[in-house]
Amino acid sequence: MRKLFLIAAVVTVSACATPKAQIAEGLTGYGVAEGPAKCVGERLQSNLSLGQLRELGRVASATRARDPDPSRLTIDDFLRAASEVRDPQIGIEVAKAAGRCNLVPLGFAPAKYEMDDA
Repeated sequence: MRKLFLIAAVVTVSACATPKAQIAEGLTGYGVAEGPAKCVGERLQSNLSLGQLRELGRVASATRARDPDPSRLTIDDFLRAASEVRDPQIGIEVAKAAGRCNLVPLGFAPAKYEMDDA
């Protein structure tokens, strides 16, 4: 419960902090290194409108009851919440920000290709 509330707080715009600062602060509070957290915040602020950031926060709040482990935030959780937003650009931008900021989802395993020597 706490995790998705944080996501909502992270992307909710307030007068005292920029969206990128709120996103970065929220992510670092859950163990994301400061550099990647700031990177994600900057990218999302640059590529999403305030309305889109609010929508991401709204959807994250609505999905909090389904969260199996509200005590920690992973990039997987953030990507899952973003994928539930009706605006596809939001999910795309969150995924791009995660990738460009070196946040690899825990469920991601690169494909292994074996070369045939024949």
